[in-house]
Amino acid sequence: MEASLLNRKFWTPGVLVMLVFMIAGAICIVARFTGGIGYVTNLTNDRPWGLWVGVDVATGVALAAGGFTTAALAHIAGRHFYEPITRPALLTAALGYTFVVLGLLVDIGRSWAIWKPIFNWNTNSVLFEVAMCVMVYLHVLYFEFFPIVAEQFKGRVNLPGFLSAFNGLVDMILKVGDAVIGKIMWVFIILGVVLSCMHQSSLGSLMLVAPTKLHPLWYTPLLPLLFLTSAVAVGYPMVVFETTLVTASFKLDSEMDILAPLTRITIFLLGIYLFLKLGDMVYRGTYVYLLEGNYQTNSFIAEMLLGVMVPWVMLLFERVRNSRRGVFMAASLIVAGVVINRINVFIVGYKPPLSDNGYFPAFTEILVTLGLIATLMFIYRFVVTYLPVLQAPKEVSS
Repeated sequence: MEASLLNRKFWTPGVLVMLVFMIAGAICIVARFTGGIGYVTNLTNDRPWGLWVGVDVATGVALAAGGFTTAALAHIAGRHFYEPITRPALLTAALGYTFVVLGLLVDIGRSWAIWKPIFNWNTNSVLFEVAMCVMVYLHVLYFEFFPIVAEQFKGRVNLPGFLSAFNGLVDMILKVGDAVIGKIMWVFIILGVVLSCMHQSSLGSLMLVAPTKLHPLWYTPLLPLLFLTSAVAVGYPMVVFETTLVTASFKLDSEMDILAPLTRITIFLLGIYLFLKLGDMVYRGTYVYLLEGNYQTNSFIAEMLLGVMVPWVMLLFERVRNSRRGVFMAASLIVAGVVINRINVFIVGYKPPLSDNGYFPAFTEILVTLGLIATLMFIYRFVVTYLPVLQAPKEVSS
C-alpha cells in the first residue's frame, strides 16, 4: 500500500474538545490516586468492579480485535487486497490495548503491583493467562508498528539541541530494527493472532466462576467461545466504523471497494455468533427469562435485537453492503451490540445474591472513561498526522 502523512491541520475545534475531556479525566484520575477508589466511584465491597472493567477493559479489548482480524486476513490468508486497512487497524489495536492497561492501573486497588504476575505465576488462574497474553500482545503490536516509525524517520533523524549528538545512533537503531523486524514480521503476525484468540476467549472464562452472580441469560459454559466469536465478528465492523469516520472527517476517498467485501465476511462471522447465542439459549431453556420484563431482560433484548439481528439482516442486502451509509449504520450497530454485551456481562447481568445494593457509575467514573477515550482519539489523530498510516490522501470527487 502507499501510505503517507495526513496533510491536515492538527489543532481543530474537535481536537480542543478532546483536550477538555482529557483534562477532566486527568483531574479525576489524580483524585482517584489521592483519595482512593471510593472517593471517585460508586464501587463497594459487594460491587468491586463497574464501568472501568466493563468498558475500559472488557469492551476495549473486544473493539481492538480489528488488529488481529485484519492481520490474519491480509497476511496469513494472503488477501493483500486489504493491505490499506491494516495500518489503521494496527494503530487502533495498539492504542486500544495501551489504554486497557492504563484503565487497569486506575481500576485495581494496588496499581503499583501490576507487574507482579510477570514473576508470580498462578497457572491455574484465568486472570493470569489474560494478564500475560495482554502484556505480550501489547509488545507484539508495538513491534508490528515499529516499521511505520522507521519508514518515516529512517535517514531523517534530526533531534533538537544536545540530543543531536545521538542522531547517528537513533538512525542506526531504526535501520537495524526495521531490517530485523521485517524479516521476522511473520512471527509477530502469527503470535498476535494466537495471543488475541487466547485472551479474547479467556475474558469470558473469568465469569465462569460466578454462576450464582451472573444472570442466566448471560451465564453459560459457552462464555469463552461466545466472547471469542463476538470479538472476531466485531473486528471488521470496527474497521468499517473507524475507516468511515476517518475518511469522512478528513475528506478522503471512502475506500468502499475494500469495505464492501469485508461486510460479506461479516455476515458469516456474525451469523456464527448469532447461531451459537440463540442455540445455547434454546438448549439451556433460558429463553423463559425473557418474559421477566426487568432491566436485565430488556438490556439483553436490546443487545441481541439491535446489536446482532438487525445489522445481520441489513448486511444480507447487497444494496446496503454497497452503500457507504448502509455499511456504516450496520457496522455501528454491531459495535454497539458488542459494547452492550460486555457491559451486560460485567455490570448489568452481574448481581451478587447477598447484595441488595444497585450500581450506577459516578460522574467522576464516567469522566475518567471519557478522558481515556478522548486521549486515545487525540493520539490517533496525532499519529496519522505525522506518520504514514493512512492511504495517500485523495479528495472525494464531487
